[in-house]
Amino acid sequence: MRNLLKYLKKYYLTIFLVFLMLAFQAYCDLSLPKYTSNMVNVGIQEGGITSSVLEVIRDSKMDDLLLLADENEKEAIFESYKELKKTKSNINKYPLLKDENILVLKNKNDEDILSDFFERTLMIDAFFTNEKMSKEIKEKLNVSGDIYSTIEFMDNNTKNVFLKEINKRLEKIEPSILTQAAKSSIKDEYKKIGVDTNEIQTNYIVRTGFLMLLVALISMVLTIFVSYFSAKVSAGTGKKLREEVFSKVLSFSPAEFKKFEVASLITRNTNDITQVQMFLVTLLRIVFYAPIMAIGGIFMVLNTNTKMTWIIAMGVSIILFIVLVLFIIAMPKFKLLQKLIDKINLVSREILSGLSVIRAFSRHKYEEKRFQKANMDLMKTNLFISRTMAIMMPLMMLLMNLIMVTIVWIGAHHIDTGNMQVGDMMAFMQYTMEIVMSFLMISLVSIILPRALVSINRINEVLTMKNVITEKEDLKHFSSLKKGEVEFRNVSFRYPDAGYDVITDVSFTAKKGEVTALIGSTGSGKSTVINLIPRFFDVTDGSILVDGVNIKDVGIHALREKIGFVPQKGVLFTGSIKSNIMYGSNVKSKKRLDEAIRISQSKEFVDKLENGVNYEISQGGKNVSGGQRQRLSIARALYKDPEILVFDDSFSALDFKTDARLRHDLKAITKDKTVIIVAQRINTIMNADKIIVLEEGKIVGIGKHDELLKSCSIYKQIASSQLGKEEF
Repeated sequence: MRNLLKYLKKYYLTIFLVFLMLAFQAYCDLSLPKYTSNMVNVGIQEGGITSSVLEVIRDSKMDDLLLLADENEKEAIFESYKELKKTKSNINKYPLLKDENILVLKNKNDEDILSDFFERTLMIDAFFTNEKMSKEIKEKLNVSGDIYSTIEFMDNNTKNVFLKEINKRLEKIEPSILTQAAKSSIKDEYKKIGVDTNEIQTNYIVRTGFLMLLVALISMVLTIFVSYFSAKVSAGTGKKLREEVFSKVLSFSPAEFKKFEVASLITRNTNDITQVQMFLVTLLRIVFYAPIMAIGGIFMVLNTNTKMTWIIAMGVSIILFIVLVLFIIAMPKFKLLQKLIDKINLVSREILSGLSVIRAFSRHKYEEKRFQKANMDLMKTNLFISRTMAIMMPLMMLLMNLIMVTIVWIGAHHIDTGNMQVGDMMAFMQYTMEIVMSFLMISLVSIILPRALVSINRINEVLTMKNVITEKEDLKHFSSLKKGEVEFRNVSFRYPDAGYDVITDVSFTAKKGEVTALIGSTGSGKSTVINLIPRFFDVTDGSILVDGVNIKDVGIHALREKIGFVPQKGVLFTGSIKSNIMYGSNVKSKKRLDEAIRISQSKEFVDKLENGVNYEISQGGKNVSGGQRQRLSIARALYKDPEILVFDDSFSALDFKTDARLRHDLKAITKDKTVIIVAQRINTIMNADKIIVLEEGKIVGIGKHDELLKSCSIYKQIASSQLGKEEF
């Protein structure tokens, strides 16, 4: 994970912006339940009346309520209300104004005092107007007339005792119920004055509904932007990772390639990076968003009703337990899954590459069984993971439904006892749903996270692999004069993890203008010697000098620019013949192209092709023969016009006639070049200026053809087995 952060540095600002947008989106989403609660509580139950303070009130009603007020409250009332003038517009608005004085609220500076006053006094007023409670109060006061008239004539002590008794009853009632009752009384008062309460209710519902739509729209827009930026970060990081992995793989020497299968490297650069991209999108869209929603939801729940928060705590605990168990079960399988994908890629690649051999030996059934086994192992692992994760969704949905039922059950009891409003219960349900959904989203991450962690580690294995072939910090440079001289000084080499040297104490010099040939039995170390020159491997002991400079002291690119290398197996790339030949040089010259085709003996078949040099080569050069591939590979090295030409048994697929013509034409351009040839056939190298004979990694003879026939028994054996009596 730490290594992944360095690839996200470029996007820190974008990620911060995404985080801000997610926070604002969460704020919008968490606002909707509150609006729903207000719609039900205020809009429907309370008739759209938002305040416990009366905006208009009959003068007679205010006189009654003031009998229940203390001195501070009376002072606040006198400062906040004034008598409404009986103008035509006011009478049209408040018809009762014709017959009775009406007070109107002139400022809300003391709204806290006023709301407490009205909630308390209007509830007491409800007691007085309730037939049953009114009768009970009159019996206690031992009066038969109006209660307010009785209170008016009470002395202060009697009045205080009476109000204290009433206030004890009020303390047992929930504040929300007091507010609701006050608003109900306010609605009745407005109706008596002639206010259109239906219009108040309709306006509130329309206004609240519009705000809900606006908040939902903002949330949707933010979701789109977050998705866009998340995809941008994910795709950009994936692109950078692919570039770095591919670049790293290109820098691998054969020693590093031995530690990774080619199929595995392909999987790591495709499937594994795709898993990381999916993880980043999930991280930005869910992992960031879910905790914000969960914390915000809990905060809102605590402000809504704390009597049922234990339900959420219980639900979240069960969810986390389920996720933890599934994570422990699935994690090892995710590690195995990526290895099995490597395996099936490897088997598929081997079968498709060796299809001709499979057909020749009639091994279809065997290879089918091998593929079926790899395929079955992958299927079983995928099924196990899918089934394990499939259990999670039904469990989560069952848990969510049980939580909802529990909330409705307990909430109904609270509503019945007057401790909760319907809208509060609905809001609590929505907040609970959002909190549980947040943890559910986090649990869904547990499906992607383990696989992503495995993929990140596999990618990191490639990126942190230390290259065996490295460059020094203080590099030397080749002489500006072209020489191309190659010198081996007491060179020994063993492959990594091998127990013995493949070549031992090899010393020779290949000079400019000369052809130096290497010959020997199979496994004698010829190709190994050749592969040391361009630093495909580094020598174990001794040194290799090019133009008098140790090849370890110069840049790898500078070294390989001097060399035209033709491998044992001709390799062509998808594209035209022309692009393949010009592959090693940035120079575009038709003359040089024609010359490379002519010398490599490719002209004969290129001219016969439909589009000539523009003929399209298929992947791996499958639409040309082995000999043609080899000749085009030679043409590629010649077109580069290097100082050193290296042929690693590159004439093996050519017939004797073509081989002879090619070597003859090569002489014309190799007078100022160093040519090193590895060959199995004596005919290919018998005219070389210097022939080096290798046996079990050691030089057993150096000289020209005639000299070696006399001085080297191994060369003599090779020659006698290949040449006729007259040639020998």
